[in-house]
Amino acid sequence: MTNVDVILKEAVQIDGAVAALLVDYQSGMALGQAGDATVMNLDVAAAGNTDVVRAKMRTMESLGLNDTIDDILITLGQAYHLINLPKGHPGLFIYLVLDKQKANLAMARHKLATLSTQLEI
Repeated sequence: MTNVDVILKEAVQIDGAVAALLVDYQSGMALGQAGDATVMNLDVAAAGNTDVVRAKMRTMESLGLNDTIDDILITLGQAYHLINLPKGHPGLFIYLVLDKQKANLAMARHKLATLSTQLEI
């Protein structure tokens, strides 16, 4: 049984969270979403951040790094975009958009990492 909707709803309860998505980075498709879809086009965000994850994976492979990605942080002027790759779910990432003025980045990373371990698909 899947708990994607529950995890994403909990993710948007993180202080400063605006939207959360579960994305398949093989296809670039969002498998679920929660939060304010009026802030940005979440389908475009899913596809665009798929390119970010793929690029980092290719770079790690080119460098011969035998490691995994915990998360990727993109800091904008008004927002944090946090990409978390849940262990045990290859090919997926959770994308969380945070309002920079309202979010505690360290706490958001911690809470998202905890939620990602609870993901069941």
